[in-house]
Parts: sequence; structure tokens; C-alpha cells
Amino acid sequence: MITDGFIYIAALVFAAALAVNLPALFHGKFAARFFRFVPPVVLIYLGLMLLCSLKLWDLSATSDAYSAIKNPLLYAMLFLMLLRCDLRKIARLGGKMLIGFFCATVSIAIGFIVSYAVMANSLGNDAWRSLGALCGSWMGGGGNMLAVQAALDVDEAAMAYPLVMDSVCATIYIMFLLWAIGFAPAFNKWTKADTHLIDEIGSSLHAETAADTRRITWQNILLLLGLGLIVSSLSQEAGAVINTYAPFFDKATWTVLVVTLLGVISAMTPLGKIKGADEMSNILLYVVIALIASRADLTSVGNAHLWLLCGFLILFIHVILMLLFAKLFKMDVFTCAVASLANVGGTATAPVLAGTYNSALVPVGIIMALLGYVIGSGGGLLTAHLMSQASRLTAPAIAALSLQNLLP
Repeated sequence: MITDGFIYIAALVFAAALAVNLPALFHGKFAARFFRFVPPVVLIYLGLMLLCSLKLWDLSATSDAYSAIKNPLLYAMLFLMLLRCDLRKIARLGGKMLIGFFCATVSIAIGFIVSYAVMANSLGNDAWRSLGALCGSWMGGGGNMLAVQAALDVDEAAMAYPLVMDSVCATIYIMFLLWAIGFAPAFNKWTKADTHLIDEIGSSLHAETAADTRRITWQNILLLLGLGLIVSSLSQEAGAVINTYAPFFDKATWTVLVVTLLGVISAMTPLGKIKGADEMSNILLYVVIALIASRADLTSVGNAHLWLLCGFLILFIHVILMLLFAKLFKMDVFTCAVASLANVGGTATAPVLAGTYNSALVPVGIIMALLGYVIGSGGGLLTAHLMSQASRLTAPAIAALSLQNLLP
């Protein structure tokens, strides 16, 4: 059993490195199919949760090492991710595509609130915290989920169910959208959508991306790492100060909001043009995911089927609302599908779906997914708050119904 903090951290980083390199080590049709549905991030989650359950390391002895680096790395990762989110480029997507994105975000929030209100009695009254963290992921990405988890002080073991929901429900939903994109002509005819603007924007962004031939240098990587860590430390100090004067949010929530603000502002400065932000933020993302997964004991996962049911209910409500929004705003299938997957799947899958529709539109999928990083943390926190209010409203109703059943 590992009890040394440094060995524990080294083992987690090595395990994450192995997981992300597996697709390059194994070839063939079966391997390609396997890694399409079980990507490295899922392997890290499941693998390290399994090792934790097998007691490979002592949770108590390694807790100091975990606490010392998890949140600082998390905030650094979030800042570096946001460096790619230049709001000026996002504005070029046009009004209809931005409407589509926010329709997807709002419908996902409604899906979480309604599903939790329906299933709160089965999931538990504090499940809104774990679902709020997952909502951050389904509005933005894994970094937002980790940020919301930290802000809401969600225990690592309590994240086991949302992680199962994320891997199973999101994977099946991606397959559904890849199938649905094939019905573009019929869908666009039904909504009376005009697609000429999408094709023009996609071609413009593709040409701009292809023109950037700069190489990633070690100096850039070192600068980004130092920048991320110093922003992380200063944001934590700022979060503590702001919390003193505005205690309606706790220190962690204020820290996440400060990091988000600094990241969005910095993305529109020369800092946003530093080559390597994508790669450096991904490194930190996988390390933080490994840290989170290493504290979750799978032996505590007993009623995963109820959480999966909740996940599919969330997505069902989301799809129904998106169909209504599509008809109302005359949105095409590309806008609806990519906006939806930009929320639920993030930068890993939205470009794939965009490329399935038209290879020139891959940059559109990337930028729409990056927009999720901007709003994912705040959106997840707001949705979590609304779910907590919903639980207070539905608890008396559930109790009244139970009492009625007992009466003759």
C-alpha cells in the first residue's frame, strides 16, 4: 500500500500518461472501436477508481499531498483552457448559432432541475451537489465539472455516480446525434432553416486555422505553466478576500469566478495567442482527473441504475426542448446538434460531429465547445442552486403524498 505522498502523485501521473497513450499503442478495428466508445478519460476514471477500491494507496496518509495540489492545479487548468476562448471569434459565429448554443445550455439546465425534482427521493437530498458538478461538465467540459465540484465541496466518493452517468449517457447520446445528423435535409425543411451563413463562417475559420503554422516551444510551455500557477494562487487569495466582503458565495465559488473572469479577459490579449495553451491545459486536466478518481471508492456505488435513469431523463428533456427551440427559431440540424454536443461532449466530440456534417465546419464545433468553458462553471453552480431549491419545494410534496398513502 502506498503511503508516501510523492509516490502517490507520481503513480497517478504515470497512470494518466499510460491511459492517454493506449490508443497509440493498440491498433486494429477492435481497438479503434473500443477507444471510440471508451476514451482515455473514461479509462482514467474507471482505472483509478478501481485501484482506489483495491486500497493500492492509503487515503488518509496521502490526503495531505492530494489537498495541497488538487485545487491549485484545477484553477490553473481552468485558466489555461479559457485562454483559447476569444469572445471576438465566438461573436463571429452569428446570432443564430449563439442562440442555438444558449438554447442547448438552458434546456440542459431545465433537464437537470426537472429530473432532480422528479427523482430527488431516490437519489438523495444532497444529490444536487453531485448533479451540479455533472451539469458543469454537460454545459462546458471536464474542467468545469471539477471547478463546480470544488466550489460545492462535493466529496470524491459522491462523484462516482455522476462519472458513470457521464460516460454511459453521454456516449450513447453522441451515437444518437451522429445518427440524427443524417436527417439534415428533412430536419432543415421542417424548421425552414437557412444554412448559407454556416458554410461561409466555416470556410473562413478553416482558412484562419490553417494559416497558423507556429511551432510549440518549451519556452511557451514553461511560460504557460508558470502563468497558470500564479493566476491560480492569486485567484485563491482574491477569492478569500472577496468572500470576506461578499459571503453569499464561499471562497471556492469566488475563486472559480475570478479565474473565469481573468481567463476570458486574457484570451483577448497577446496571452491568448501563446501556442501550447491547448496542450498544457489538457495535461493538467488529465492529472486533475486522475487525482479526483483516486479518491473514489467503487464499493460505494450501489444504485447506479437510478442515476443512469436520471441521466437519460435529462437528455430526453433536453432533446424535446431543442426540437421546440429549433422550430421556433428556424435552426438547422447542424446548429442544434453541434450546439448540443458542444455542451454535453465539449471540445473532444463537437468537432467530430461538425466534421461529419462538413469538414470545413470543424472550427465552428471547436469554438462553440470553447464557449462552454466560459459559461460551464457559472451555469453549473446556478443550476445546482436551483436544484437545491427544487429539493426544498418537492420534499414537503413527497412527504404529503407518502402521508396520504398511509391514511385510510
